[in-house]
Amino acid sequence: MADPASYRPQTGEIPTNPGVYRFRDPHGRVIYVGKAKSLRSRLNSYFANPAGLLPKTHAMVHTASSVEWTVVGSELESLQLEYTWIKEYKPRFNVVFRDDKTYPYLALTMSEKLPRVQVMRGDRRKGTRYFGPYTAGAIRETMDTLLRVFPVRSCSAGVLKRAQASGRPCLLGYIDKCSAPCVGRVTPEEHRALAEDFCAFMGGEAKRFITKLEKEMADAVGTLDYERAARLRDDISALRKVFERNAVVLADDTDADVFALHEDELEAAVQVFHVRGGRIRGQRGWVVEKVEDATTPDLVEHLLQQVYGDDGDSHGRLPREVLVPVEPSNAAELTEWLGGLRGAKVDVRVPQRGDKAALMSTVRENAEHALKLHKTRRAGDLTVRSQALQELQEALDLPVALLRIECFDVSHVQGTNVVASMVVVEDGLPKKSEYRKFSVTGAAAADDTAAMHDVLTRRFRHYLQDKSAQSEASALPGHQAALEAAAAAVLDTTTAAPRAKFAYPPNLVVVDGGKPQVNAAARALADLGIEDVYVVGLAKRLEEVWLPDSDFPVILPRTSQGLYLLQRIRDEAHRFAITFHRQKRGKAMTVSALDGVPGLGESKRKALLTHFGSVKGVKAATAAELTAAKGIGPSLANAIVAHFSGDDTAGDALPAVNMATGEIIET
Repeated sequence: MADPASYRPQTGEIPTNPGVYRFRDPHGRVIYVGKAKSLRSRLNSYFANPAGLLPKTHAMVHTASSVEWTVVGSELESLQLEYTWIKEYKPRFNVVFRDDKTYPYLALTMSEKLPRVQVMRGDRRKGTRYFGPYTAGAIRETMDTLLRVFPVRSCSAGVLKRAQASGRPCLLGYIDKCSAPCVGRVTPEEHRALAEDFCAFMGGEAKRFITKLEKEMADAVGTLDYERAARLRDDISALRKVFERNAVVLADDTDADVFALHEDELEAAVQVFHVRGGRIRGQRGWVVEKVEDATTPDLVEHLLQQVYGDDGDSHGRLPREVLVPVEPSNAAELTEWLGGLRGAKVDVRVPQRGDKAALMSTVRENAEHALKLHKTRRAGDLTVRSQALQELQEALDLPVALLRIECFDVSHVQGTNVVASMVVVEDGLPKKSEYRKFSVTGAAAADDTAAMHDVLTRRFRHYLQDKSAQSEASALPGHQAALEAAAAAVLDTTTAAPRAKFAYPPNLVVVDGGKPQVNAAARALADLGIEDVYVVGLAKRLEEVWLPDSDFPVILPRTSQGLYLLQRIRDEAHRFAITFHRQKRGKAMTVSALDGVPGLGESKRKALLTHFGSVKGVKAATAAELTAAKGIGPSLANAIVAHFSGDDTAGDALPAVNMATGEIIET
């Protein structure tokens, strides 16, 4: 690795003007491109304290061997030059949005003498108009329907040449789904006019064509040309079918692209809905690996640069409105740049209320599902799981394979209703039957470290007890006979074999937190004399991996499958703990004067309230009277009387109240 000090430029050499800079590696390849309002301030931030940089930036400055810059006249020019260089050099350390799938587009090759309509994927071509994206099934149906009304050529160049040479059109020409310019049924000019009408319809002018055909149909009926009127009727029906395929979500004159994103510490998923004429015409998604120092406004800026800069025909695709979740960095310059691409004003803004904000919420929900699906697919791949476990074992320098990993998380609200969760992963997959929940009370609920120590102590104390019980059982005289009996009963598949709850120890314990939580967990294991279980912690902010009694964390590469595995386990433990905490908190919000009676469950409590009408009536009843209620025996009746004997206010207070809403539950 290079030492940043070896190629650091002198501060006085760096101008204070806006500009764009490039870091190069020893082979001369550009590995990072960035822009700055002040080049001197920005570049000095890389070299002032390289050890304090975030992991990916730290890797970048130590991979580079030189830096150069170009001064420009304005921030708009720096935005344009940065985009140009990123597209030219494809730097490995820049943010790159990757399509989460390959979407098909409906395309017309307007640059050809006889334009062709076709389904296209991949890179965009100059002189081709694109509409979509669509799902694979919908795009075929849309094209087939529209060729009835706009019979544009859809054949390949080879088929076109053969038809021209033979003087006979292809099958589509015979069934009137192609105007057959190859044999001169229409002139090239007339065929181009059909293609222009096709583009206009797909561009949002559907109502104009439908209205025109309705007028022609009425004229045909007026002249008694019923055959032509019937054909026009079928054409109108076809156009309406395409036009009504998408639901109206906004006003008819709304042309907008609605972006939303959902992100975690490592990645972000982006979704966009393309709205044309108030209808959702298409959907598209990306997944991006985040750069540590990139904020959400930075992500939005790079997203818009890539989406609209990549379009070969931005003038035809850029809508009037671009709705984003947060205002992008350099919003004024970005808006001006987009306006230049479109050839007209583009409004980039964040919707605050109304239908557009509601649609933004729907797009955000799609982004959330997309990120979950992306992570689930990665977790479900056997090869990737094996790679993750191996990378994690090597990075932590562990001598054993990570066959079983347990992760613990503590959840509470300001120290109340403290709970903890234990999730289990075996061979890289969650084993939900082994999940456990813990309630933390007393001194252990004082803080997170005390709670973590208590939970780990309880979990491994159970393990030691189970292990001791198994050892004692194996020493009994009848142990061999018991083993033989168990072997004989293998064919009994209807009876579950008994097994201790905490019989299996993990190879690795992961705790949600940094150095304090890791040390607390390690101390709990040491107090119990357990030495063959390893402990690490995963801190949320920078995804640092902490080892016990270590002053510095282990930094796993951002693209490491081992880090993804740790993150998924930590997130699952957090979800499980939060769910249990909410359940416990919800129960604590409902209180009743009858809750403390030993042996009085919910059904018997309801029977008492039904019989006596209220807690006050229950309190005033004698033991003999209480036995008249369904399910209440003499011993339970005496327990109820004893419970209320020292409580003079129970009957005057509200018997059961939901503390969150104030609703009376029992009267």
